[in-house]
Amino acid sequence: MNFRQHAKLPMRTTIALLTFFFCQASQEGFAQDIPRTVTGTWADYDPHAEPLEVEVVREESDGGIITRYIRYVVGTFAGKKTKVAAFYAFPEKAKALPGIIQVHGGGQFARKQSVQFYAARGYAAIAVNWGEKVIDQADDPNTDWQGIPAGFLDPKHHNGVEASEGTIHRKAHPWNSSWILYAAATRRAITFLEQQAECDGDRIGLQGHSMGGRLTVLTAIDPRIKAASPSVGGSGFLYTDIAGIPNSARRMAAGPERDLYLKTLACQHYWPLVRCPVMFLGATNDFNSPMEFVLRGFNSIPEVTQSRTSFTPHMNHRFTADNMMARIRWFDTHLKKSFAFPATAKATLDLNAPDGIPVFTVRPDLSGPHKLERVEIYYGYDRDPRARFWRSAEVERDGNTFSAPCPVMNTGEPLFAFANVIYETGEKIKMPPGYSDNSLLTITSEYRKAYPHQLQKAGVKATVIRLRLIDDFAHGWRDWARVAENNREHWNFETHKINDPAFVGPKDAKLALEITTTEPGETLAVVIDTDRWRGYTGRKPTQYVALVKLETAGTQSVTLAMNQFKSEADEALSSYDFATSLILTPGQKLRPKTVKKPWKGQIPKFANLRWEGGEFMPRPRPYLRSGSSAADADAVFRDEFNRAVDESVEREEQDRE
Repeated sequence: MNFRQHAKLPMRTTIALLTFFFCQASQEGFAQDIPRTVTGTWADYDPHAEPLEVEVVREESDGGIITRYIRYVVGTFAGKKTKVAAFYAFPEKAKALPGIIQVHGGGQFARKQSVQFYAARGYAAIAVNWGEKVIDQADDPNTDWQGIPAGFLDPKHHNGVEASEGTIHRKAHPWNSSWILYAAATRRAITFLEQQAECDGDRIGLQGHSMGGRLTVLTAIDPRIKAASPSVGGSGFLYTDIAGIPNSARRMAAGPERDLYLKTLACQHYWPLVRCPVMFLGATNDFNSPMEFVLRGFNSIPEVTQSRTSFTPHMNHRFTADNMMARIRWFDTHLKKSFAFPATAKATLDLNAPDGIPVFTVRPDLSGPHKLERVEIYYGYDRDPRARFWRSAEVERDGNTFSAPCPVMNTGEPLFAFANVIYETGEKIKMPPGYSDNSLLTITSEYRKAYPHQLQKAGVKATVIRLRLIDDFAHGWRDWARVAENNREHWNFETHKINDPAFVGPKDAKLALEITTTEPGETLAVVIDTDRWRGYTGRKPTQYVALVKLETAGTQSVTLAMNQFKSEADEALSSYDFATSLILTPGQKLRPKTVKKPWKGQIPKFANLRWEGGEFMPRPRPYLRSGSSAADADAVFRDEFNRAVDESVEREEQDRE
């Protein structure tokens, strides 16, 4: 099991191994040796202990880049020797380059192009195929977990610490969880890079997406990692309620297994142990790493001032090229010393403005060589960050300070605000597959929030009113998340704007818009999602689709009554109150059985998206289960505020040490 096997500690090694195998044979002895902390979980693990036994399955050379398909030993667990496959790439004739480890996400696999991208930028890069999927040829030797539950094949990923068929231990233990095995495979990838002539083992970085983001956090406590960049995964606190939303935590049965899992595998207990600088790539509406949870964990890094975040607004589980640039330049900064990375912008949220409207102020770092392109300020109200609409504020500049009013509609709800600072680096670089070449770099400012009792105590006034115009597109698509925006068959434009209290549809209103197309016979799908991610309300998340046949090309007006939006079960939408997002996309994407013809023309243009008719009515609190007490939900914010104060005091004490 790769326990420490240093020459200076032969007795400890022997005892550790004997203890391990004794635990396999004796349930009583096993129960006494279960680690119950993060440090205890990894205390007797040595990633150098067992030979890697590297196999080179295939090697190719193209454009000065050597790419190898390899396998290496992760470790021997309960007598089973496990191996993972990987892609490894580096420039020809390279020596002592910085290294990059890439960790793929759930349902994904290691990709050759990803390591070739970093090799072209002067790195020795390895992508670990922990999920077992085929990554090159079907009959290649691949990742083999030897029947231990892990990966995507049978037996599949085992999240918890409880014993199950094939797990390493027969009683609850952290090493029963697949997460630990994947993290061990990642630590062994560090060992692999250390042993390659092309790589400088003292300059190794680590990045991972989604499940790989969590694995990045689990692995970044290894002191051999000198820079890390998790994305949309690894926030921690997922089994904790979102502040002000009862029962919103992920479900896991209460009991000793849950307690053990949280103490040894939850990322909130890993963040304080990370000592390398971290760049977290996030999406403001991500389902897997809610924004407040990310920042709560991120801010517990001992050297948080050396780390940064870069959040893409309106997106879920993905980001744009200027945010991806932050990751690329992060490694250039910390592993190559070839880039000057700006500091996080300082920010304040003033609740005491004379007119009662809060003001968010940002002071970006202008000391470096990069030109400031612009500052974007965002604010929103929804308690659930996954459904929150981030309003674009009107920013004013006064010297090197940028500010914007952040008006509220209801002082009984919280206010959240942040800014994105966009720099022009002056160098357009080739980006990874899926991103256009880019020279812009986006860094997210300090994040600020105000709880209802703070807003009320400060005398903040509710000034926002209900509106019928949703979007006139005068600012283009700034309030939307665009996916496949240049793909004629798969473009998908989504906004959470109709979840903002000002833009919620009036009772019995119709949704209207103008659309301009270039080809006849197209079918548009207009989609309203309700209660997405709000399972805690007891209501069922549902997607309602209205299909619009556009027989002729050119500009046409579209008006849709509420009952034209139908679910997959042919149920009609009955209220806009619980809408979480609005989507515009080709009809065949959502209803392929009904719409056979894919979109053929250019990406359409939209105008004057609005509500027509109907009556503005008070909206129920969308995060509450029917019959729940609003007072109980609001009381949580005082506890959250007190906890935040306590954490701030603790941080100040640590800073003085």
